[in-house]
Amino acid sequence: MTETSKRGMELLHDPRLNKGTGFTAAEREALGLTGLVPEVTETLETQLSRVMEQLGKKATDLDRFIYLMSLLDSNETLFYRTLMSDPARFLEIVYDPTIGEACLKFDHILRRPLGMYLSITQKGRVREVLRNWPEQDVRFICVTNGGRILGLGDLGANGMGIPIGKLQLYTATAGVPPQGLLPIYLDAGTNNEPYLADPLYVGLRQHRPPTEELYAFVDEFVEAVQEVFPHCCIHFEDWTGVDAINLLARYRDKVCCYNDDIQGTAGVTLAGLINALKLTGGELKDQRILFLGAGSAAIGLANLIVSALGQQGISAEVARQQIRMFDTQGLVVSGRSGLPDHKKPYAKDLPPSQPFDHTSLTSECPRIVEAIDDFKPTALIGVSTVGNLFNQEVVEAMARHNSQPIIFPLSNPTEKMECLATEAYTWTKGTVVFAGGVQLPTVHLDGHTYLPSQANNLYIFPAVGLAILATNARIVTDEMFIEAAHAVADQVTEEQLKLGMLFPPQSEVLEVAIHTATRVAKLVFDSNLAQVARPDDIEALIRSHVYTPTYA
Repeated sequence: MTETSKRGMELLHDPRLNKGTGFTAAEREALGLTGLVPEVTETLETQLSRVMEQLGKKATDLDRFIYLMSLLDSNETLFYRTLMSDPARFLEIVYDPTIGEACLKFDHILRRPLGMYLSITQKGRVREVLRNWPEQDVRFICVTNGGRILGLGDLGANGMGIPIGKLQLYTATAGVPPQGLLPIYLDAGTNNEPYLADPLYVGLRQHRPPTEELYAFVDEFVEAVQEVFPHCCIHFEDWTGVDAINLLARYRDKVCCYNDDIQGTAGVTLAGLINALKLTGGELKDQRILFLGAGSAAIGLANLIVSALGQQGISAEVARQQIRMFDTQGLVVSGRSGLPDHKKPYAKDLPPSQPFDHTSLTSECPRIVEAIDDFKPTALIGVSTVGNLFNQEVVEAMARHNSQPIIFPLSNPTEKMECLATEAYTWTKGTVVFAGGVQLPTVHLDGHTYLPSQANNLYIFPAVGLAILATNARIVTDEMFIEAAHAVADQVTEEQLKLGMLFPPQSEVLEVAIHTATRVAKLVFDSNLAQVARPDDIEALIRSHVYTPTYA
């Protein structure tokens, strides 16, 4: 049955077509809706005002999240009209930080399943299963195996909230049409014992398989996508660090794909560094960067910085000398036994340190301070998922060596952040250049007002996605994320920089995304990666693909 043939209750139950009280009298007569909806015909704006009133009566952001997901189940247009009416307000409800709590409780708040759930028990017939999806022209799949959700760890099937939310950001922040978006959970089990024992858990009740078995399943999935959805870009999201790095390397030169935890996080952090250096007066090539955490996010950002410096004629070997990493075993050094391959390029010929004890942060502070005093980093970046790791001693050590220390505690949700903005500004007496992993309130200190920045991937991946959609890019390159970082950074005004803002206001995120996508698309054409003809006006091409939530 085609969409245009739907009538009556079947039409009202289709969230993509349903207008609720927005159907006109003529439409009701023609579509068998008379008597099935109230007599009044309301505009989308009137419906939006009702949504706002009902949201205002909810007690918590999780309640608002559940309400908005119910709205999506019934009226997709009104859902996106709501999100796009005030992005700064609603993106933190449908995504970070509320999405963390929603994922922890996903199986208990589940109402109507969204997206697809591919189980490893279906191995051998993934193509057949993918064809059950009703939309044939899928342009983006966001896929996770739930192995490392935000800073919360292995959430198994409960991690499905992440690809659902990520794809909503494609539409809400960059206008990527929602009908071409497909969230997928690749279910190969979980090692989360409480979930396996929970009678309401909705995933496969078995432990995760060996790596070879998992990768064989992912291989079949990737190959099936090429056949079933030939114009689709695969967005890998929230896999464990080693898997995230290995799978990206496995497919990035073969199919259109990327990993947002690696490349999106790197892109937005690079944008923050570019603008931070406008405040400190330094150049990227002269920075010394210390990472607390050496997982996929740290490696991705380090690699992107090396690539960006390569564009300036600096060799990878020289660039890597400016980067050190501190992980659960202490400083990453070349003499460490069992060092993973992806960390080896950043291992330094230094004496090994003692293992890092997450349970006793106070005892570890002298060791971190010692690393700071030895390396004298200009930038400290936290991707450790260890809350309060940047304590007063650590932050003050950065301030001793820098008149304007760059400190980016990027872990999320909030309780996983290495430090809060109020702490960083207070301990540095207002000199810090700050960006956090979540949005934090305004800081008032000694008569000054600071607007802490949020290094949110939403500035990067949806815009890159819009460029991929418009150009039908064959593959996704690091250069596209570097260009996106520069484009985002360039859209912050001098006045905003003076207030501590390293990124544009989220209220302007759609226009920011359009301008960013235009620059990325130009790079795609210049690199001969596009599969459509190059137009005279690239921005017009981008805008022609932007979805607007209005009733047809």
